[in-house]
Amino acid sequence: MSDTPRPIAAVLDWPWLWPAARFALISAYLIGGVQKLTDVSGAIAEQAHFGLKPAALWAVAAIAVELIGSVLVVVNRFVWLGAGGLGVLTFVAMLTANDFWHLEGHDRFMALNAFFEHLGLIAGLVLVSIMSRRARRA
Repeated sequence: MSDTPRPIAAVLDWPWLWPAARFALISAYLIGGVQKLTDVSGAIAEQAHFGLKPAALWAVAAIAVELIGSVLVVVNRFVWLGAGGLGVLTFVAMLTANDFWHLEGHDRFMALNAFFEHLGLIAGLVLVSIMSRRARRA
């Protein structure tokens, strides 16, 4: 017997929920990649702002990872690679943009919150990789 109520189980069994959840998970990365691609100079300035050098190389890498990684997760192929790349990118962002350990007061609170939101995204990327692998093996 399942502990999941029938209406919830019906939603969880909906065939489009899995692709919709994958799309929702990568949506910020996809938007970010497209935005950076349409404003490469802004993307380079963003990387420079966070002290990543050479900024142009980091910007190109971020664009590639955000776009290619997102597509891989959405199409459910090489999800481990796409989600892994997005996870590494997110980890770098956590350490550079959310360095709460150097801040105080409200700025520290905001950066700490963003740090752990990014950690949650990484966990979601790990979970989507696990689920994709299990579904392929089944």
